Amino acid sequence: MARECFENDEIASILNSLFICIKIDRDERPDIDRRYQNAVMAMGGGGGWPLSVFLTSERKPFFGGTYFPPEDNMGRPGFKKILKTISEIYRTKKPELIQISNKLMDSLKNIGSEKDEIKESTLQEAMLKMLSFLDMNHGGFGKAPKFPMTGALEFLLNRYFLSGFESVGSAVMMSLEKMSKGGYYDQVGGGFHRYSVDAEWIIPHFEKMAEDNAWLLRNYIQAYSLSGNDIFKKTAEGIIYFVKTVLSDPEGGFYSSQDADITSDDEGGYFTWSTNELKELLSDEEYKIFSLHMLSDKGRMHHDKSKIVLFNAVDIEKVSIITGIGAEEIKELLSSAMKKLLERRSRRPAPFVDKTFYTSLNGIMASSFIKASYILQDDNLKYFAIKSIERIKSLFLKDDRVYHTENIEGIIDDYIYLIEALIDIYEATAVKEHLECAEKLMNLCLEKFWDHKSGGFYDTETDILDMRLKNILDMPHPSVNASGILLLLRLSLMTNKNEYFRYAEEGLKFFALQAEEAGLNAAYYYCALDAYFNALKLDIRAGDNSNLTKAARTIFYPYKSIIYGEDEGSVIPCIHNICYEPIRETNGLEDFINNLRGR
Repeated sequence: MARECFENDEIASILNSLFICIKIDRDERPDIDRRYQNAVMAMGGGGGWPLSVFLTSERKPFFGGTYFPPEDNMGRPGFKKILKTISEIYRTKKPELIQISNKLMDSLKNIGSEKDEIKESTLQEAMLKMLSFLDMNHGGFGKAPKFPMTGALEFLLNRYFLSGFESVGSAVMMSLEKMSKGGYYDQVGGGFHRYSVDAEWIIPHFEKMAEDNAWLLRNYIQAYSLSGNDIFKKTAEGIIYFVKTVLSDPEGGFYSSQDADITSDDEGGYFTWSTNELKELLSDEEYKIFSLHMLSDKGRMHHDKSKIVLFNAVDIEKVSIITGIGAEEIKELLSSAMKKLLERRSRRPAPFVDKTFYTSLNGIMASSFIKASYILQDDNLKYFAIKSIERIKSLFLKDDRVYHTENIEGIIDDYIYLIEALIDIYEATAVKEHLECAEKLMNLCLEKFWDHKSGGFYDTETDILDMRLKNILDMPHPSVNASGILLLLRLSLMTNKNEYFRYAEEGLKFFALQAEEAGLNAAYYYCALDAYFNALKLDIRAGDNSNLTKAARTIFYPYKSIIYGEDEGSVIPCIHNICYEPIRETNGLEDFINNLRGR
């Protein structure tokens, strides 16, 4: 719309003469964006971006929508017509529109939810409901367009570990494999795009966002831990490569996103290839193998059929059968070809990278890097995560107040994900000041954002557009309320303070009915519920560099918290209020964790 409408002289003239135009950066002010997204969806429209909302002078919406063409087209009204019509209606029927906008805003305010009891059997019911939405042919949930639904993937992987149901593990692993083989994953430069336009994960919307990749990194690291499948390790390493080379500041800190395009009339031009370009770049033998493996008409762009999205069209094993070339030689040829493509692409003009630091995004990515550092045995990931959080604290933690970005007050997301990063850093280093800072911020969080009447975190400290919102939905990233409840449970174990547990329990009860109704769209709530029943604490009483400590940090368990005590050469595992005999050998710890699988 920017090129078609806002840069159109006639439309710009209408906008400037009939309206007061305000542009909001959705990353800078997610609290405002969230409210207007909800308003447009309540009007019967779909959410998403670009979002155009028409407001009264009190900033209350009465009409809105996402994409509008400049002129009437394909059954959609043109933006020019909409502007003139809205202006005329507002001039002639302003009192009615104000009444509509007031009713709409009232409907968006939080309505009290009846608390429900929480039962462990609910986890099985939720798991089966989510599995019913899985696309068993192409992976992922539902139909096109497809988002990964990382909260649901994490919950199902956790359930696979704890229940031992192989069918659950197979279904989720299949989804993750399909996603990583598609054009939704950048086969050349690593990292995932925003979403898949089609059901087969082939053609993406090309924007690449830090938050998407942070959550997906957790999924792939977890899948690799559970399966040992190298494709998940390779995909995780690809995400990390992309983040380190494109979305990281060498001095510490993660950027927010990379645009989809250089110009709006060449969608995905930076990421796509023509056969002529590939033939010119690759040797005959490389092109023969590469074209069989990575090229298909399904990857052709709709606006320019000469441009192709790369994806695993034919598996290496089948390419080997077709060509008679061994799989290892094929892998070497593909590796050589990919290096040439990456070098050539690095010389293209690259899409814009938004280098703004946001506290919430940095917290999420830092936590993901620390989790990956254990499984990939790469301490540099941990060091960069710590460096990034220290920088974010120096910039945006001031006088017991967290800022979202420069001069913008923090919302619940900023507090929660900074707390998570600090807890993860404590677990990775045994430096207690990180845990103390996390606890201090959680107490501030409870003071500023907790609903002490019903339970749950509000998204803002004060009213924004006359409301504070409480949500348990993954939209599409995991719910911050669910993340907050998980952190309350972790802190209750790590500090032995039961008040954190009581807050978590209150939140779980408040959101229970909403989560049941939302099902797949509230998947991360069920991670929090799962942790309520199955969280594990490892009390490490061993040296920081001991094999036992390293094993305790590295070994996978879905809901694990770590604390440190005096060096006695042991680890004491605790579940609920029951602590077991101290474990003094790494194989003893592995046996203990393995005995928890499928119980």
